[in-house]
Amino acid sequence: MDLLRELKAMPVTLHLLQSTRVGMSVNALRKQSSDEEVIALAKSLIKSWKKLLDASDAKAREQRRAGPPPTSSSKEAPEAKDPSRKRPELPRVPSAPRITTFPPVPVTCDAVRNKCREMLTAALQTDHDHMAVGADCEGLSAQIEECIFRDVGNTDMKYKNRVRSRISNLKDAKNPDLRRNVLCGVITPQQIAVMTSEEMASDELKEIRKAMTKEAIREHQMARTGGTQTDLFTCGRCRRKNCTYTQVQTRSSDEPMTTFVVCNECGNRWKFCCAPALRREMQVSDRVRSIAKDVALACKTSETVPRPA
Repeated sequence: MDLLRELKAMPVTLHLLQSTRVGMSVNALRKQSSDEEVIALAKSLIKSWKKLLDASDAKAREQRRAGPPPTSSSKEAPEAKDPSRKRPELPRVPSAPRITTFPPVPVTCDAVRNKCREMLTAALQTDHDHMAVGADCEGLSAQIEECIFRDVGNTDMKYKNRVRSRISNLKDAKNPDLRRNVLCGVITPQQIAVMTSEEMASDELKEIRKAMTKEAIREHQMARTGGTQTDLFTCGRCRRKNCTYTQVQTRSSDEPMTTFVVCNECGNRWKFCCAPALRREMQVSDRVRSIAKDVALACKTSETVPRPA
């Protein structure tokens, strides 16, 4: 916990994140820890580090739009006239761009695997996020493909479907965080190779799926089989009397029966132990209701039968 606080207080740069890959360590700590405070602090660190990536990405795009600065010939003219002011300049060596390196991967001559690596590379290069991060997309895609191949064991349909799902999710315009996390190293090639569709989904899609699951569970809980419809009970939620009840002997034979009631209007459920007196009242009420239905049916039938002349 103290180390996380020290990390939060330290001035962290994008180059430091790429060279130390501390984001992977903090993310792994967040997943393994059960302490809510540790999880919250780790999430805060990862969120603040992602802002560095977004800022670097925006700066790189502005530089690409602006183009190279115009050269001024008027400033170079006086220097050419006065040779005494010229000083020998050391040759400038272009600095190599800092990139995120990965362990070497085995080279393959399989045409299917090489094609999959090319498609994974193209997916990682979507929106040019790799330029801001300085990630080696070819090496990263080779790592991902190698992990998938080792997990599946061959290049059959399961292997192709696994690669296809990675490509689709990495190119998803509505889920750029997944691609950026892979490029920054927050999600390792080993993790992205075995992640499910639910794990790779965006936060918005996860919330939608969660809401749909809750709704399906609620509808399933509202389903009922059998029971007797009655108006003796009042629902505590909607105050209606359209209910269905079922009585079950959950205890010993000399104990009161348990009555399970479900509201036919809103699906509200409750239960209670039915006393013998209430049980007899319910049975009498049901019997009276049944007799009333039979009488009504008999009266309706007698009205339709023609009388003899």
